[in-house]
Amino acid sequence: MSQASIVGLTLDAGALIALDLPSKALDMQRRIDTTRRRGGTFCVPVAVVAQAWRGPRQVRLARLLASPDVEIAGMDLPTARAVGMLCAHTGYPDVVDVHVALCARQRRHAVVTSDPADIVRVDGSLPILTV
Repeated sequence: MSQASIVGLTLDAGALIALDLPSKALDMQRRIDTTRRRGGTFCVPVAVVAQAWRGPRQVRLARLLASPDVEIAGMDLPTARAVGMLCAHTGYPDVVDVHVALCARQRRHAVVTSDPADIVRVDGSLPILTV
């Protein structure tokens, strides 16, 4: 996938956590703002929210999740099967990371992550932005 074909960002737990870390919040917010200016979209798999959410004091995260340009991707039965098949194909057992990669692939997104090696193990062709 070329940089020109990227239409948005899929965020993993590290990206969401970075929103509320003083050392990383400005960089994450810049990425979000830049993507919005370009008309890009955002995706956050619902299990990623569970990994990152710790309470109402996460103001930046709460604001992002409430934004109308953020899709919270659920996992219905067909998606669960696709994730399971990708786990089997790649030999990578973490269903959350695999769902992140699948969401990014389906939407032509880059993945924003604090652990790029996990995403590369699932799909080395995805563009990755490290936070």
